[in-house]
Amino acid sequence: MDTNTAELQKVPDSDTLTNLIIDCIQDIKGQNIVKLDLREVGEAPTDFFIICEGESTTQISAIANNIHKRLKEEIGLSPSHREGLQSSKWVLVDYFDIVVHVFYPETREFYDIEDLWSDASITEYQNL
Repeated sequence: MDTNTAELQKVPDSDTLTNLIIDCIQDIKGQNIVKLDLREVGEAPTDFFIICEGESTTQISAIANNIHKRLKEEIGLSPSHREGLQSSKWVLVDYFDIVVHVFYPETREFYDIEDLWSDASITEYQNL
């Protein structure tokens, strides 16, 4: 086995990865967590949206950073893109098939992504 092959790590299936992301959010006490399964929705930009909110810009940044840190450390996966960390009213963390949206409550209400993608299958998670 060459060193390039040894360095490649198998990316977990969607359920395992979404569950890990949910756990990362719950670590930092993220609230109102939902998963939108967009796989059956035509023209969807990804397979899943995971949406949550934080009570402050500090908490929102901490949630996004925890997701990035744990996925990198635990499974060697880095996001393809992150944005919004400057203002932390809406931070997006893009893992291609899964896009995580971490909102400030008023920003989440304004953009209402759940309503925009209401054809998706929605799973709600209890606040811990």
